[in-house]
Amino acid sequence: MPAALHLAAGKVTDSVTRGFLPAARALGLPVVLLTDRPEAYAGLGDAVVGCDVTDYRRIIAATGEAAALFTNGDFLQAPVALAADCLGLPGKDWKAATRAKDKALMRRHLAHIDPVFSADAWHVPGDAPYPLVLKPRGGVASEDVFLVADPAELAARRAEIRARRDDPLVAEEYLPGRLHTLETLGDGRELRVLGSFRTRLSPPPHFVEERLEWAPPPPETDQVLAQLRALGVGFGACHTEFVVHEGRARIIEVNYRVIGDHCDFLLADLLGVPLFEHILRVHLGEPLPAVAPPPQRHAVAEAVLAARGGTLTAAPAAAELADGRVRLSYLPQRAVGSTAELTRTNRDYLGTIRAIGPDRGEVDAAVARFRAGNAWTIA
Repeated sequence: MPAALHLAAGKVTDSVTRGFLPAARALGLPVVLLTDRPEAYAGLGDAVVGCDVTDYRRIIAATGEAAALFTNGDFLQAPVALAADCLGLPGKDWKAATRAKDKALMRRHLAHIDPVFSADAWHVPGDAPYPLVLKPRGGVASEDVFLVADPAELAARRAEIRARRDDPLVAEEYLPGRLHTLETLGDGRELRVLGSFRTRLSPPPHFVEERLEWAPPPPETDQVLAQLRALGVGFGACHTEFVVHEGRARIIEVNYRVIGDHCDFLLADLLGVPLFEHILRVHLGEPLPAVAPPPQRHAVAEAVLAARGGTLTAAPAAAELADGRVRLSYLPQRAVGSTAELTRTNRDYLGTIRAIGPDRGEVDAAVARFRAGNAWTIA
C-alpha cells in the first residue's frame, strides 16, 4: 500500500464516515483506521488496526508508511499531535491541543489576557463569584454541565455528577453575553476565519445547543483570535465557543477540531468548498487553499431534541430536498429502535435539520414545515 492517511478514531461519527473518509477517497489517499473499536469500523478503511488511540506510543507503533496522521476526535487531539510530531508529520502543537482540551489548563494559560475565575469543583473558595458553571474538566457535548447558584446547589450537583463519573470537575465563573462560535482553519502559517454561528441554548441550569444560525463574525472576533494565538492554536480546524458582552469577547471553550453535530456539513455547503478535503490537505503539509467569501445567504442548523427518555419508534430518514428557494437537509443522529435516557445534553439529539436560503423568513418557514410534516415518536 502506498503512503496512507492514518486516521485515529474512537466513537463512530458522521464527520468521519460521511466527511473525512469520502474526502480521503476524493484525494486518492488510502486510509488506515487506527481505533480502539475495530469492529465498529470494519470495512470502512483500506485497513483497520486495533490500537489504544489515547496513547501516543501506541499510535506511533501502529503507524506505518504515512502521508498524514489525523484525528477529528475530541479526546485524541493531544496524543495524535504528539505522535505526528515524533514521526515528523505535519500536525498540531501537542501543547496547544492539551491546553484546549483541559478547561482548567486553558483558563490558567489565558489568565494574563482574560482572567476568569476557575477552581477545582471540590475546593471552591467561600468568596467565589456565584453563579458558577460546574462542568467536567475535559467534558464534551454539554454533558454534566450545570449552572449553580450557591454552595448548596454546587454540592448537590457535584454529588449527582460523581454518581455517574469520576473524572475531575471544575467550577467556573458564569460569563454572560451573546453566544457565538468561531470556525477557523490554519496551516501553521496563516489562521483563517471561515465563519461564525450564533448559538441558542436551552434554559438554565442546562446548556443544550438547540440552534445555530449563520451570522457575520462579531466585531470582537480579533480578541478571540488573540486568545487562540496565546493558546498556540493555528493548525487544522478549530471550533471555538465564546460570548460577547459590553464589547468584550470571552472564550467558553476551544474544540480543536471541526465543528460537529452536522454543522460541519452546513459549513461546507455554505462556503461551497470541499471542506473536509481542505482540512486533510493541511495535514498533508499543503498551504491553505484560496476560498471565496460565502454568498449572502441565511442558514441554520436546528436540533430535533428528545422530550423524554425511551425507545425511538418513528422518525424520518435522511433527506435532501428543496422547499422553494431553500435547500434543506435532515440527518438522523439516533436510529429508530434505539433506546436512551433523557440527559439534557447534546446527546438528546434525534437528528439535525440544516437549511440554507436567501433570507431568515424563508429558511425558518421551511424548517417549520419540515418539522410539521414529520413525526419523531418516543415510546
